[in-house]
Amino acid sequence: MKAQETAVVLIEFQNEFCKDGGKLNPGVNSEIARQRTIENAVKLSQGARNKGAMVIHAPFIFNPAYYEEHQMIGIVKAVADADAFKENTWGAEIIDELKPAESDKVVGGKCTLCGFNNTDLAEILKDTGVKNVVTAGFLTNFCVESTSRTAYDKGYSVTIIKDATAATSPEEQQHAEEKIFPAIGQVMTADEFLAQLD
Repeated sequence: MKAQETAVVLIEFQNEFCKDGGKLNPGVNSEIARQRTIENAVKLSQGARNKGAMVIHAPFIFNPAYYEEHQMIGIVKAVADADAFKENTWGAEIIDELKPAESDKVVGGKCTLCGFNNTDLAEILKDTGVKNVVTAGFLTNFCVESTSRTAYDKGYSVTIIKDATAATSPEEQQHAEEKIFPAIGQVMTADEFLAQLD
């Protein structure tokens, strides 16, 4: 895989999920530890940059104006009810370990599951000639899956970094890794991906 044609999309590596005190951390912290999600994401992003790939951050920022015109149910309603991912709060900040580098891009507008919806991600990928989209982050079977599916539908070669993601249980993680992701792309560890990035 050519690094110059590759973008690593880091989805929702924010305090709300990743840190003690984050409103959604209790539901995922055991899986973050089991998967070594953050450590592997740091290795992934640093290795990708060093080889010349693009790193894109896709944080979730709750947008009440968006939901004045769109139905809010399910997992996004749970985010709203938890008062999570509010703009300009500690919980919405990207974690210190993965603060964007000067060469990175940060997607604006993400307030639903898919990193392409209501954002400039599609434009960033098109403008930079990306052919390979690599995903990591939270939650494995929601935002990572949704973004990966859309990238697949848009014609990108998709790779999901399984040890730089986390769900809320081992069972959900395993189902996504074994039953969903192989149908839309490659499923690799961070080490496996970096070894074949040139």
